Amino acid sequence: MTPLPATPVDLLVVGAGVVGLAHAVEAHLRGLTVAVVDRDAFAAGASVRNFGHVCVTAQDGDALRYALAGRERWLWLAAKAGFDVVEAGTLVVARRPEEMAVLEEFAAVRGGEQVRLLDAAGVARRLPGAEALGGAHLPLDLRLDSPTAIPALAGWLAGQGVPIARRTSVLAVEPGLVRTSRGDVRAARTVLAVGHDLDRLLPDVADAAGMTRCLLRMLEVAPPGGVRVAPGVLTGLSLLRYGGFTARPAAAALREAVAAEAPELLDAGVNLMFTQRPDGAIVLGDTHHYSATHAPFDDEDTAALLLREGARLLGAPSLRVLRRWRGQYASSALTDVLDAEVASGVRAVSVTSGIGMTIAHGLAPTVLDSLL
Repeated sequence: MTPLPATPVDLLVVGAGVVGLAHAVEAHLRGLTVAVVDRDAFAAGASVRNFGHVCVTAQDGDALRYALAGRERWLWLAAKAGFDVVEAGTLVVARRPEEMAVLEEFAAVRGGEQVRLLDAAGVARRLPGAEALGGAHLPLDLRLDSPTAIPALAGWLAGQGVPIARRTSVLAVEPGLVRTSRGDVRAARTVLAVGHDLDRLLPDVADAAGMTRCLLRMLEVAPPGGVRVAPGVLTGLSLLRYGGFTARPAAAALREAVAAEAPELLDAGVNLMFTQRPDGAIVLGDTHHYSATHAPFDDEDTAALLLREGARLLGAPSLRVLRRWRGQYASSALTDVLDAEVASGVRAVSVTSGIGMTIAHGLAPTVLDSLL
């Protein structure tokens, strides 16, 4: 058990998920004294329950700027902390004319460095068995194994002399002082990176940002036929979720086509996509439901919907489930990032969409520039 720092630190980070760790890394590299506290014994939240997909290219606006900067930091950290990052990009599979129309508009805006359009044969070379009209390759995107990378990142920080006090809950935050379940910590500045739990610690701040909780259903399935797919894989449903795609005029016609052909996919908030773990298992997802509090009961029809669509995408008659889990992250219709000063020298920072792995390392420098 790592003890709390006995002397004041320049920065205390509350939360050892990817957003908190990104701020701790940035502060450490600036030469600040840093400490981290986290309520759990090990990483078990949204930062390890995701696809490990650093989805750079599909972002827009500030999120794209953060994602591009975060990409470089992930590559640097992988070499330092000893985890793998796969630079295979993302394959977008288009199975409707409306999906190809979105990708063509997207490619025209972003250019060949970010988007390379594919014909059906080009998709099949990257995803054997796929039936597609065409698609696109997004070469800047990265893939990593979250359950491996996040502990490795925390371990690297600890090896750099940044203490991470586990099983320590924050009770209250004041300027220069954080009260925890294991005692008080004095810090010149504090970053609260507690994700969707901000609604428990500072509910008024969460409410002002329109924050709610997004519940995901995700599956890990055996690779049919032992297939190996290097890039992350997005589909036409992904084109309805990410800002870089939804900003294209053709996205409206795509939404209408999906609503007419398969409204149940929109009702369940399905973003059909997958990545492959180093051992070959496929992380398949996901669905989206929004509420301040979610019922504890899972509807098996939701999993069946993912398995149906996943099997169709992979060209398999059925898929064998290895593991199932729920993800949960902070969500807001108002912004992708909550960055609020809640007291002098105290900032609450949450990524309020499902792109924390993508933008955290690019967001942290901006937050610290302002905070310091």
